[in-house]
Amino acid sequence: MNGWLIYTKNDSIRNKSYIDWFIDEAKKQSIHLTLLLRENISIGIHKNKPVIRANGKEISADFAVVRTMDPFLNRQLEQIGITVFNNRIISETFNHKAHAYLAIQQLGIPVPQSYFFPGKINPSPLPLDFPFVVKSAKGKGGKQVAMIYNQKEWEAYRQTLTEDFILQSPRQIQAGKDLRVFIIDKKIIAAVLRINTNDFRANYSLGGTASLYTLNKTEKSTIQRIIDAYEFGLAGIDFMFTDDGQLIFNEIEDAVGSRTLSMLSDINILKEYIRFIKEKMQ
Repeated sequence: MNGWLIYTKNDSIRNKSYIDWFIDEAKKQSIHLTLLLRENISIGIHKNKPVIRANGKEISADFAVVRTMDPFLNRQLEQIGITVFNNRIISETFNHKAHAYLAIQQLGIPVPQSYFFPGKINPSPLPLDFPFVVKSAKGKGGKQVAMIYNQKEWEAYRQTLTEDFILQSPRQIQAGKDLRVFIIDKKIIAAVLRINTNDFRANYSLGGTASLYTLNKTEKSTIQRIIDAYEFGLAGIDFMFTDDGQLIFNEIEDAVGSRTLSMLSDINILKEYIRFIKEKMQ
């Protein structure tokens, strides 16, 4: 069985040890996994059929693990007949926060009070009182997220927005605290609590701390409603906490990393993921 592991060039450099681990785990389960850089891929239509080329040659594989936010790539791969992890539905829905909020809200799961805008729009009047949070709809890892306290700050920050964005109320949500739940297929693997006492963003990469978290029955039920509604491979479901300690949906990381999970436990999540891919392909 042959597969591709697709990264952008910059991400492949930053995640070299993870890529090596991924390829090694695949080899242990008799799968040949090849790193393919997104910059080297051309997708399109040739002689009236969809094609994918790398380094000038038409290529194919049994499956692809796409580790970059590129929903159109996922769609094209599937149209060619290549099984994609995660599939195009996951990529299209959850790599855009507005799409994600709408999808999760329809499952009856609480989401933050949020308003969605294309990058070219300057909302007037603003739908929320200060302070509010502004997020790039496609941002990840706490990047392109800011707390805006007054009109002057908003006008300055608005000049930096070129893509779809979200305005979100921080009221009744605990600042600097969130929960990441790692899932594979229909199974909850583990949950990690992240806390940052110096920033309203809880991301571990931004200086927060992390610890394993035991989910209660209600929390498991909420998570199960999400994973029963979609065909996930490996993903991270992120929640914030309301003031009274209830989960409120934040986002889903399609190309989720597992540095904190590996640091906090002996769970080999890539071994589990490769096993799932192998079973799915067979």
